[in-house]
Amino acid sequence: MNTALVVALAGMVVIAAVGSLGSRTAAVDLAEWSVAGRRFGAVTMWFLQAGETFTTFTFLGLAGLAFTGGVAVTYAVPYVALACIVWYFIGPRLWRLGRQHGYLTQADFYEERYDSKVLGTLVAISSVIFMLPYLQLQITGLGLIIELVTHDSGSGTWGMVVGTVLTAAFVLRAGIRGTAATSYLKDVLMLVAVAIVAVAVPLHVAGGIGPAFHEVARLHPTVLTVHAGPNDQVWWITSMLASLIGIAFFTFPSLWPPLLSARSPKSLRRNWIMLPLYQIVLVPPIIIGFVAILALSKDASANSALLTVAAQALPDWLLGLIAVAGAAAAMVPASAMVLAMSSNVARNVIRVGSPRVQFLANHGAVLLILALALVLDLTRPNALANLLLITFSGLVQFAPGVVAGLAERPLLGKAAVLCGIVVGEAFVVWATFWKVDLANVNTGLPALGINIVVAVLVEAVTRVSRRTAGSAPVEVP
Repeated sequence: MNTALVVALAGMVVIAAVGSLGSRTAAVDLAEWSVAGRRFGAVTMWFLQAGETFTTFTFLGLAGLAFTGGVAVTYAVPYVALACIVWYFIGPRLWRLGRQHGYLTQADFYEERYDSKVLGTLVAISSVIFMLPYLQLQITGLGLIIELVTHDSGSGTWGMVVGTVLTAAFVLRAGIRGTAATSYLKDVLMLVAVAIVAVAVPLHVAGGIGPAFHEVARLHPTVLTVHAGPNDQVWWITSMLASLIGIAFFTFPSLWPPLLSARSPKSLRRNWIMLPLYQIVLVPPIIIGFVAILALSKDASANSALLTVAAQALPDWLLGLIAVAGAAAAMVPASAMVLAMSSNVARNVIRVGSPRVQFLANHGAVLLILALALVLDLTRPNALANLLLITFSGLVQFAPGVVAGLAERPLLGKAAVLCGIVVGEAFVVWATFWKVDLANVNTGLPALGINIVVAVLVEAVTRVSRRTAGSAPVEVP
């Protein structure tokens, strides 16, 4: 067992221990477990929400996309910062609704606002289905990180199993408090790791960041422009816009527990004023992706680019520390995702009456969801590859329902929102699996357009029908 693997596994145990100690006592009800009694302040909110923006996709995927697509990778930089502007204005309204009506989940909002358990169940099931590939991505990334630093595929498998078990352990015990506690540790580790890699790798490969980019400009000038191809200008704009809409309007179920756990709207707004600064940490992985263009062959694995060049520049023990940071970037977001998914299942799908039974059902859902993601990853690692493409596009279909529900009296009825979601998601699935050519337009945007048109038409028909029924003459017997 090499040094890097020992350091990585020890670090994962420490992460889980910190998460378990995030709460002095184990949570005993779903409200405390999922939203911590709505008592988090601005600092905790910062780490909770900042932590969700730095996942294994950010750690490995951004470097990989820079390696293969050049500056097209920059689509991922602005959308969270722009989303914070939207959050600043609509977040307090959602928080107040949550406090007033006791929301614990994303589906609670739809169920209460539109007075429809069917709509709540649809949103809960859809959110779990579309989030499952994203959860699996965290587990896959965790295994890949361990495999790359140890040069042993078997250790990657063990890394996935151990990481999943440890994540389940601290989530079950401490809930969102465990996620919050590990977020502090994760962010410190990530800042140290990306700083080390961003300095050491360019120095090793080209003598520094400046010389590295001069070499890239001289040898590979096309990667410094968004040019024709699969990652062209249309792809950049539509991917950024779809991501912005999805994040800004809280279409991801994992965004709701942090929102609902805040102490006050003031805590939220303070956090959202500062949160855009966190996007600076996206830059180092992108830099490493460009440096990898100089150090690796064109047929090298994109997802492995960051750790492959890091292994060339760092000693084993320091590479193990980078692996711990990467493991944290998988385990902490995974804990937030499974927390939101299980709460939706227990509260809006199973719908048991007793709070105690609901809490036990939630914990069973945690184990089931994590086990399903792990088993699929171990037995059929590519089974959800296509579904991963529709995670963002599918979830963005919830945006019209959120916007319409912000008004004192929702602007749309339950039938309109439900029909819009169903049609929009059906288009996403059809266009993705049947490989419809949309000229590099992100699938979520045309689907969202169809969603809105259908919702408006259904609402118009519903209102006309009500007026007709209301004005019909009453026969006197």
